[in-house]
Amino acid sequence: MNQLPPADDTPRYIQYLRVLALGFCAFIFNTSEFVPVGLLSDISNDFGITPSQTGWMLTIYAWIVGVMSLPMMLITSRMERKLLLLVTCTVFIISHGFSTIAWDFQSLMISRIGVAFAHAVFWSITASIAIRVAPPGKMNFALSVLATGTGMAMVLGVPLGRMIGQSLGWRMAFEVIGLAALVITFAVFRLLPKLPSLTRGDLKGKVKTVFTNKPLFIMYFAVFLAFTAHYGSYSYIEPFLMEFGGISSSFTTVILLTFGLAGIIGSTLFSYLGERFGNALMIGSAVGMSLCMLALAQALSSHTALMIITVIWGAALILTCLAMQARVLSIDTSASDIIMSLFSGIINLGIGAGALVGSISIEQVGLGNIGYVASAVAFVGIFVVIYIARMGIKPSPVSGAGH
Repeated sequence: MNQLPPADDTPRYIQYLRVLALGFCAFIFNTSEFVPVGLLSDISNDFGITPSQTGWMLTIYAWIVGVMSLPMMLITSRMERKLLLLVTCTVFIISHGFSTIAWDFQSLMISRIGVAFAHAVFWSITASIAIRVAPPGKMNFALSVLATGTGMAMVLGVPLGRMIGQSLGWRMAFEVIGLAALVITFAVFRLLPKLPSLTRGDLKGKVKTVFTNKPLFIMYFAVFLAFTAHYGSYSYIEPFLMEFGGISSSFTTVILLTFGLAGIIGSTLFSYLGERFGNALMIGSAVGMSLCMLALAQALSSHTALMIITVIWGAALILTCLAMQARVLSIDTSASDIIMSLFSGIINLGIGAGALVGSISIEQVGLGNIGYVASAVAFVGIFVVIYIARMGIKPSPVSGAGH
């Protein structure tokens, strides 16, 4: 089988550019997933529907990614990696083109389904591609770049998308994402070598082994609860702040930016403290998330309190995610692709469930109570996290998370 050319055959700066191109791809793909959060009110007003109805766009998108991540990984397991990535990016670009011309909410939903399928394939292959094209000994660097792309999507993608949507219309936000994807796809085409699939062995047997691992699925359940709780309130944070809280549009953008920056704080904390204080950080972050969402409505009266809650909440979410990722990777290193594909899928199932929980909460108890409902879900997660800590599973070193 053809391998990558030896390191001395390819200039080192080209190897770094390959990894950076994949990191920018991660930024674009995750920006596309997150950006509707900042445009929910605009899309709702354009189509004459409520934010809770628009939230179905988030739910269906996330559930498709969640359900299809593992099947798409298995279906495409023997396909040449560069070609598969280019096809995935092409589907992503075309789907965004349809998003910009959507004539009703149903047509927008169809275009987002196309993006979701591309997203499912992208995260099932990108980490392994990044590791293969990175300079020798730079595996952690490659994974960190992907994690940074994901983090920057929350830091810059959502507020930038919101600013574009506010000034030029929400359709233009999707158009800019599509055009950026077109540019980076061309870069990937020029930079990446051919990458034959490295799939070997009995994949079905590995899948069966993973699916019968009880500790692994307890950890997946904790991840599911964390993201269900988070997106139960975060999916509707824009209308919650502006319509219920009377917060200005500009400060709402600041809150979204702060939340993304808090994620970087959480990632940094984990890199320094995760090995020594793994269980304490994991339990503390679960408690912190629950308390922040519980206090969300009360914090609306003070911009300072709202900022503090945002920082703690954002850092706690990333800490929870990284703590669980470190532990699931330690379960079976020979099935890491399958485990991480499922991990990404579980995150997206949680995102979809959270958006649905938030939508139902708005319809049943009102927009102002989404924080209380989400906090109740997070509270259940605290007990699951404590149980995981008592299982004594030692985490593997993790550079960052992607989904």
